[in-house]
Amino acid sequence: MVFDFQEELKKLPHKPGVYIMHDKSDAIIYVGKAKDLYNRVRSYFRANIGRGPWIDRMVSLISYFEYIVTDSELESLVLENNLIKEHRPKYNTLLVDDKTYPYIKVTAEDYPRVVFSREIKKDKSRYFGPYTSAGAVKDTIELINKLYKLRNCNNKVKYAEKTTDRPCLNYHIGQCLAPCQGSVTREEYAAAVEQALEFLNGNYTPIISKLEKDMTEASQALDFERAATLRDLLGSVKQVAQKQKIENSDGEDRDIIGLSHKGEDAVVQVFFVRGGKMIGREHFSLKTSEESNEKDILDSFIKQYYAGTPFIPKEIYLPCELTDMGLIEEWLSDRRGSKAHIITPKIGQKHKLVSLASSNAQLILEKDKERLKREEGRTIGAVKEIEELIGLNGIVRMEAFDISNISGFENVGSMVVFERGKPKKSDYRKFKIKTVAGPDDYACMKEVLTRRFTHGIEEQKEMKQSGESTDYGSFTKFPDLLLMDGGRGQVNIALKVLEELGLNIPVCGMVKDDNHRTRGLYYNNVELPIDTHSEGFKLITRVQDEAHRFAIEFHRSLRSKDQVRSVLDNIPGVGPARRKALMKYFENIEQIKTADVEKLAEVPEIPRNVAEDIYSFFHGDVIK
Repeated sequence: MVFDFQEELKKLPHKPGVYIMHDKSDAIIYVGKAKDLYNRVRSYFRANIGRGPWIDRMVSLISYFEYIVTDSELESLVLENNLIKEHRPKYNTLLVDDKTYPYIKVTAEDYPRVVFSREIKKDKSRYFGPYTSAGAVKDTIELINKLYKLRNCNNKVKYAEKTTDRPCLNYHIGQCLAPCQGSVTREEYAAAVEQALEFLNGNYTPIISKLEKDMTEASQALDFERAATLRDLLGSVKQVAQKQKIENSDGEDRDIIGLSHKGEDAVVQVFFVRGGKMIGREHFSLKTSEESNEKDILDSFIKQYYAGTPFIPKEIYLPCELTDMGLIEEWLSDRRGSKAHIITPKIGQKHKLVSLASSNAQLILEKDKERLKREEGRTIGAVKEIEELIGLNGIVRMEAFDISNISGFENVGSMVVFERGKPKKSDYRKFKIKTVAGPDDYACMKEVLTRRFTHGIEEQKEMKQSGESTDYGSFTKFPDLLLMDGGRGQVNIALKVLEELGLNIPVCGMVKDDNHRTRGLYYNNVELPIDTHSEGFKLITRVQDEAHRFAIEFHRSLRSKDQVRSVLDNIPGVGPARRKALMKYFENIEQIKTADVEKLAEVPEIPRNVAEDIYSFFHGDVIK
């Protein structure tokens, strides 16, 4: 479906966030952050206003865009950085290290210090951040040290030890408790550190109130210089006070799940946090009943989603508890191989993360409801139209096959899979024809189908014998409908193969007109006309085009020099050394194909019996 830029631009929210530009192959070519997504993203699609050739080139390649809403511009900065590092878009300036944002570090010493850091180490220290302003972080550290009189020297101060002969200047001006002199007990210093940690954990109200009071008093006393200093310090504290929810210093893997639902429509948003950093997100549209509540929807989603994904994170954040929380947690732990936790935070930073995911889900549901319905129409709705046309029910998986010839000496086949109207590329397969020489499409199709279903039958037997419930591969599942690229001839070939293997699978032919355009379906010996403007017809065309495209790509890949040479590997007696000798003696593969036995035997590394095998391989003759 063509991405309607004008329509999608209208749906952009006036909120901070990150926008992601994709090209026609779905690759991410640019990631940016915005204080106002509506204004920023729209600016790319205005008339050229001197942006420069680099940006103009990027804009010309945009096929569609998506976005993630955040609570603040600071959060969008951190998220932008994580996504750039994860996807390395072509049109972004790529950073070479992780020292991008500053952190506040509380050291793990006998008498801890609050210091500035640009990296996180596994040294038992506590880290807060990341923040976007190094100046604000330094101001805040200075303020904390002044308020709580924490030491900022590099001396190694131990409990109950006097480590210096005299205290430093900070002690004399009342800005350090001087644990180096034993001037403060361990408990008193620990209490000061706890107050600093409370501040860093988000309790900014007492500090901000004090600074605002002092600033007002200085202003009323006409001490404007001090008032300006307090104003700047207050601004730094407020800037640091904007908690960064996108990144966490614990380095854990977690999925953060939010939900929004209305009537029969629901959207689940999943934020993927890996190694403590949010690296991406995905949303899932669900159809549910109007009576379903949040718990029911999430319960169904968790079971379906994590049954099909290969990676189970250590933690999963949800907006509410599940009905079978303990049982599902046990199942996830078993799949993961170690303990997996389902967490339903009620307050604090974790709760804000879930709320952020839910707000993004709500935005998608509200803004993209029309698009989701169109998407459903062109996928599930299109499948239903095909079901009605041919009189079947319950079509989920469709498979289509195509045959291509390569330079007259090799045939290939392709298999594409569509589930619920969408391509399932992980189940696509390629076939190099083994038993057919020359352009015989019917014989090639018979071989491909026989190999595909024979393999599937064998896999199903192995599954049954082993007692495993998971699929071995894409051949294990059989299609609910087989689509053949052609009419009666191709359909009859498929039906014959299925009959020989004892399988009962409906087969349709995708019939083309004289201009090689799909005109209808051939089913049960009858050609069924189809409305060329319907979604069902468009889906059939997409399936047919995809099977053809996949075969052509395989066709082209085998034309490369290395792949063409590899045809010699199929000849008995020709290994890497003899292949290399043949290609060195002859200029190209065509000369090898046209050479007689005597000419082939002139190659020093090729015995006469191998020369005869080579000749027979290309000519189909038996040398006696």
